[in-house]
Amino acid sequence: MAKLGVNIDHVATVRQARRTIEPDPVWAAALAELGGADGITLHLREDRRHIQERDLRIIRQTAQVKVNLEMAADPQVTEIALDLLPPQVTLVPEKREEVTTEGGLDVITHWARIKTCVEKLHDVGIEVSMFVDPDPRQIEASQKMGATAVELHTGRYADAMNQHEQDLEFEALLAASHDAIERGLVLHLGHGLTYRNVQRMARIPGVCELNIGHSIVARAIMVGFQQAVREMKTLIT
Repeated sequence: MAKLGVNIDHVATVRQARRTIEPDPVWAAALAELGGADGITLHLREDRRHIQERDLRIIRQTAQVKVNLEMAADPQVTEIALDLLPPQVTLVPEKREEVTTEGGLDVITHWARIKTCVEKLHDVGIEVSMFVDPDPRQIEASQKMGATAVELHTGRYADAMNQHEQDLEFEALLAASHDAIERGLVLHLGHGLTYRNVQRMARIPGVCELNIGHSIVARAIMVGFQQAVREMKTLIT
């Protein structure tokens, strides 16, 4: 049964649009737990466009479920992770001009920089997951890097324009998932998953965790955060 990691970044996006104090992502994290979330995911970006260090610090102190910190292999953010010690860090690519993460991390090209970050995180007992495309080369590189898990980028599946395209992307994710598990990596999936397309992902054999954010936050505007999380949790179990 897949676990649900709720990404609360876009609660902070609404707050930062007015640079005020609400809505508070700390409250969203608590409501997500009440709705059945197995983990809280948040991305501390270099430019601090949504989640702030204060949010991470309080959630790290108060969350009763796993906290998964998404971050680039950036020295400054790495130091924050070493200070706050989230149970899991997911390394992701990051560009200032992107609206959201646009693709998987290129572990091969950026090997040296990522390796330095991974070694520091491992030294203090933080589990490391790599957010990568369903590409066997990147999965192999993640394994060699010493990652505990990979989170396969499901964006192309989510953005497929028709059933045929979605089927092709699903098959690619299925093959990549099998590869990751065969290599001894814990399997996570995420990006662009919604109430309409998530069930197929939840049925992939061996999937441990689904990380979902925007769709839950959008639903929460209509039905409330706790209810939105509960509805997603029901779909994946």
